[in-house]
Amino acid sequence: MKVLVTGASRGIGRAIAEKFLSLGHEVIGVDCLSEHLTHARYRHVCADILTDELPREEGVEILINNAGVQDSGRDIDVNLKGTIRVTECYAMQPRIRSVLFIASSSAQTGSEFPEYAASKGGVVAYMKNVALRVAKYGATSNSLSPGGVTTALNDRVMRDPVLWNRIMEQTLLPKWASAEEIAEWAYFVTAVNRSMTAQDILIDNGEAAKSDFVW
Repeated sequence: MKVLVTGASRGIGRAIAEKFLSLGHEVIGVDCLSEHLTHARYRHVCADILTDELPREEGVEILINNAGVQDSGRDIDVNLKGTIRVTECYAMQPRIRSVLFIASSSAQTGSEFPEYAASKGGVVAYMKNVALRVAKYGATSNSLSPGGVTTALNDRVMRDPVLWNRIMEQTLLPKWASAEEIAEWAYFVTAVNRSMTAQDILIDNGEAAKSDFVW
């Protein structure tokens, strides 16, 4: 299948691109960074999803909206408006099979930076709107909301033992997900799943569920 992944240069986006490539799919990566995978079935387009011209790609079958920024002063513009721009460009056509949005656990909890949480909450609401509109093509639209993920973006807290121990105390399973695990979820939700749509999946190692009962 023809798969387009935004934010494909690093972290979760790169892991998703690698997963699809490993299973024989064609992948187009769109990222404002020029670094990219080297693979016969991979093409990279260096572009900002909000401001640059998007590549002309016909017949995208799986669209994965992963690109985003955090505490940048542009969170709502890039994470929400940029994501809407990409989706309206590639998803509203008969060959679309699945649209996936990488949101965040903060979309449910409100935790993290204010504009980041608001942007990801907007992404989840927009995902449901997309589900309503792509259903006529037999396509699904869902989102993943990861909690902490062990990527370079989170090095600041991962490398600080005090902060890391405080974070681990907030989860039922004292760990974070890897980018590769999120990629497995992304593959299942888009390429395998045919019946679930308009749903947000929380992958946070039980952080939102943790409750200390005091008696």
